[in-house]
Amino acid sequence: MEPGAPMTHIITEPCIDMKDASCVDVCPVDCIHPRREEPDFEDVTMLFIHPEDCIDCGACVPACPVEAIFVEDDVPEKWKKFIEINYAYYGLNPPEE
Repeated sequence: MEPGAPMTHIITEPCIDMKDASCVDVCPVDCIHPRREEPDFEDVTMLFIHPEDCIDCGACVPACPVEAIFVEDDVPEKWKKFIEINYAYYGLNPPEE
């Protein structure tokens, strides 16, 4: 990732089976999916942030009632696998470290 480039946020384990969607409602660029009205909302167990569309505004972080959202570099070690899971939902690979 380029220095100074926006950093994506990652949704982690506490969102599983929660899907509160408060984060979706506050996202100014509509990068959190699936939305309730999208066809795969019922098929997935959690929500995902599109890493290329996220502008690193942080609006989703305080909106999450289960504190599941972190800046990619700040994802707790125990939930690091969610970085790859989040990228994979959009058919992308996480950046090389």
